[in-house]
This record gives sequence, structure tokens and C-alpha cells, in this order.
Amino acid sequence: MQTPAIAFAASPTPKAQAAMEALTARYPAVPLDQAEVIVALGGDGFMLRTLHSVLKHGLPVYGMNAGSLGFLMNDYAENDLIERIQAAELVELHPLRMRAHCVDGSFTEALAINEVSLLRQTYQAAKLGIHVDGKERMSELVCDGILLATPAGSTAYNFSAHGPIVPIDSDILCLTPISAFRPRRWRGALLPHDARVEFHVAEPTERPVSATADNLEVRDVTRVEVQEDRNLALRLLYDPGHNLAERILAEQFEA
Repeated sequence: MQTPAIAFAASPTPKAQAAMEALTARYPAVPLDQAEVIVALGGDGFMLRTLHSVLKHGLPVYGMNAGSLGFLMNDYAENDLIERIQAAELVELHPLRMRAHCVDGSFTEALAINEVSLLRQTYQAAKLGIHVDGKERMSELVCDGILLATPAGSTAYNFSAHGPIVPIDSDILCLTPISAFRPRRWRGALLPHDARVEFHVAEPTERPVSATADNLEVRDVTRVEVQEDRNLALRLLYDPGHNLAERILAEQFEA
């Protein structure tokens, strides 16, 4: 099997930079525009940034944990990197596309691999309306916020907000409230992957709300539209038996 052309990327932390130095001393590296695969060194945050940066290139990313959190990463090792890449299993993910409209009339579009979240900006609770596929499903949710998560993001902020973990290959999105005050007992919903979700912010100047697509924040929003973009595919590589589907399943049995 032909040796793949590898481009390396590393977070700026000392641990990741040391890993980068060790690996590039052992394996030939090429620029991104000549690469067939990217090896990302860091934690989950760096993996998300790498996936965002290479989204238009369509290149597969093989991550190795050289950070604090490594849910999206393979274990780090200097030996047998080529063999591990060649034997790796491919997982494809589709991001969410957010369009956030603001009080000043502007709008921002962004992609989210994990989730799109809305959060109150001040001490006052947010008041949100929820529409799914053009139909109002909830006229008023009083809360600290709400998020819409992909299966890959279901184990991240969504799970911390007491949302469900869903299998990586499920065509499901998780709609999860954050500290809901009214209706107090509402725990969210599971939506089909092609659902068009709109969040309407009531009293946006008195109760300002921000919208975040992964790590890109837009403040003072009035309306946020979110839908999965099936025209874009993120390609991740995992060691056999250590893939994302297995990790998501195992996460549900952690004490």
C-alpha cells in the first residue's frame, strides 16, 4: 500500500509542539496543498479547529491526543504511524450551518461540528421561541439557553447540560435546554437530522442573547436558523476498535 502524503498540524502547547517535532523527525511531511491526510496533534478543541480549517479541502484527519481532553483523538504514539493511518477506519460527520440575525440588522453564517448554542448575555433569563420546519413548537422557553447538537457533539456540552448521548451514525439532532425555568420540566427533544430549527429571541434588547457555533460567538441575536449541511462532510480516521462510535457507546456506561 502506498505511503500517504501527510501534513502535520499541532496546537501551540509545549506538549503538542514536542510531539510535532518528534513525529516530523521520523516521518516525511508535506504542505497542506499536497497532503492526502492530516495528522492533528492536540486535544479536542484543536481537533475542532483543524476540522473547521480543512473543511473545504475534504481531507481526512487522523488525530492523536497531545492535549488534556482527547475524546475525538486516537492515542498518541510515535511508532507505526503510517501503518496506523493505513489501517484506520473512516467516520464521516456533517456539520450544522447557523445563520444568526442580530439587533442591528446584520447576520452571520457559521458552521458547527459539535453544537449551536444560545446563551443569555446578562443576569436576566432568556425568553426563546422554538420553530421546527416552520411550525411553532414552543412559544416561550425561559432559560439560561438552549443548544442543538450533532451526534458527535452529543457527548460534549449537550451531555453536560443533561442531554442524551446518541450513536454517531444516527440521523438525529439533540435539542437540549440549559437551566430551563419555564416550562421547568421540559428536558428537550430528539429531532431528525434534516429538521430546520429556528430560535426566536423575545425582548432581545432587554434580555440579550448570544449564539455560538462551536467557538464562534455572535452577540445580540434576534433569530437563529440552524440546519444540518449534508453537502459538507468531515472525514475522521480512527484506529480499529477505538473509533468514535465505540467511544460514544462506552461513554454511556461511565460511572
